[in-house]
Amino acid sequence: MANQLPEFRQILLTIEPPLARIVVNRPSVLNALNSATLAELAAAIELCAGDDTVRVLLLSGAGPKAFVAGADIGELATLDEQTGAAYAAAGQRLFRRIEMLGKPVIACIHGFALGGGCELAMACTMRLASEEARFGQPEVKLGLVAGFGGTQRLPRLVGRGAALKLLLTGAIIPAQEALRIGLIDELIPGAELESRALALAFSIAANAPIALERTLDAVHRGLDLPLDRALELEAEAFATCSQSEDMREGTAAFLAKRPPVWRGR
Repeated sequence: MANQLPEFRQILLTIEPPLARIVVNRPSVLNALNSATLAELAAAIELCAGDDTVRVLLLSGAGPKAFVAGADIGELATLDEQTGAAYAAAGQRLFRRIEMLGKPVIACIHGFALGGGCELAMACTMRLASEEARFGQPEVKLGLVAGFGGTQRLPRLVGRGAALKLLLTGAIIPAQEALRIGLIDELIPGAELESRALALAFSIAANAPIALERTLDAVHRGLDLPLDRALELEAEAFATCSQSEDMREGTAAFLAKRPPVWRGR
């Protein structure tokens, strides 16, 4: 049975090992992100980070219309230079924490993923989207710049030209175009999105936790390094895993033709 964790007002968090599910739960405003929602997301992520039974996280939005339709415009309208800097920094810290969590986070995207919602999806390890999903960074239409990592993650995912086209026009694109440019990893009929996300999550969770963590770390840190240094980083990760209990268990289980029992160390 699912274990319902502390009651949040803006999100839902459920843990059923080996998975955790986080739902942005503001459907009346298309799950828009305000400061309270960001704070609750941060708290939920830390709970999952500290729970060794959680191997993979699923992130989605409540209701049929949106994953996250962006930031709360009413809150944005009150910002000045000082509060705007603090707001952007808070979002960037949270999204970077999601990106570097050491546990895969799968975004399950239906409906709108705009502005901060698109940035939230990009911070996740993988992005699965329904055919009805829509993506965009429309901040320029509000006189703003994408502030939660959009100007940096989007070019890394889709290339400089495609990223600038989205960032400078503020256009909203369908899921089919998002797949074509590499913004999402899979395009799935809406009725099958949850089952596909669960299947992918369980297939990942079946593997050694320490190997998953070190693989994520090597990829994320290595991308910004020269290749020779990145290869050294990979070798360090391989060496760490080589002395782990999980490696002993994994190789022993393979040779004995039995399922491994991972301990995460």
